[in-house]
Amino acid sequence: MDKRKLTASVIMVAALILLLVITLWPKEEEPATGFTAYRIIAHAMGGINGHTYTNTLDAFVANYEQGSRLFETDLLLTTDNKLIARHEWTGNMSKLLGQLDVLPAAKQGTVLSYNEVMDSPILELYSPLDIDKIMDLMIAYPDAYIVTDTKEHDPELVTRQFRLIVEAAKRKDPSLLERIVPQIYSRDMLDIVNKVYAFPEVIYTLYQSQDSDEQVLAFVKDTGVEITMPVTRASKSFVRKLKQAGARVYVHTLNDEQEITKLSRMGVDGFYTDFVSEDDLDGIRGLR
Repeated sequence: MDKRKLTASVIMVAALILLLVITLWPKEEEPATGFTAYRIIAHAMGGINGHTYTNTLDAFVANYEQGSRLFETDLLLTTDNKLIARHEWTGNMSKLLGQLDVLPAAKQGTVLSYNEVMDSPILELYSPLDIDKIMDLMIAYPDAYIVTDTKEHDPELVTRQFRLIVEAAKRKDPSLLERIVPQIYSRDMLDIVNKVYAFPEVIYTLYQSQDSDEQVLAFVKDTGVEITMPVTRASKSFVRKLKQAGARVYVHTLNDEQEITKLSRMGVDGFYTDFVSEDDLDGIRGLR
């Protein structure tokens, strides 16, 4: 073989080796964007000064400043069919929110009117929210997302709630709807919500569901919903199968960093929490 042929052969072999290396070299994953870029969902707008379940403007701002961008908020209908941020209508919740002296005794543990909610400070200094004020926050903080916890199962009430959500967004800025993530409590609820508006992201929460693992997996494959569940249901096998089916997997509600690390290593993508911020998560050693 003359020198030119030898040189050509060496170049060809080198090119083939280079092509093989490029083909087989593991590609870096594209960084997640939007909703999927974050792992913390601030429960009830996140805790504030040791308090939980406040669903307040102040809690939102405090947790945003600590890096959180996903905010779960409880939404209930008042007696006059307005949508406000509150976890439940119980006397215990009035006590938890420091409203025993703010609200008359006859109003403790009952459904309140819109004005009664909005005129009652929480823990004496925090500001309650309605759906319009939540939309104002989303405009002021354009990288924040809202995850709804609307509680209701009755199709008529679910429809009424989500119509109010959609109407509020459209009054302010229709693009806000792209940053609202409904939680559904049953497979049937997805169709009810979609008839009002087809949100780009939906989370199926399993804490009330009687569905088997197989039913949940089939639903994920059919619809592309994400999943959240109590820690007690988050087995390694179920989490793996959900991720293979294409779902992001969340658990709730966790405030222990060691438990978060353990579940993250199991494959869980995100965590509903009161007191662990997105910034805190970035500092946890051993987190995947």
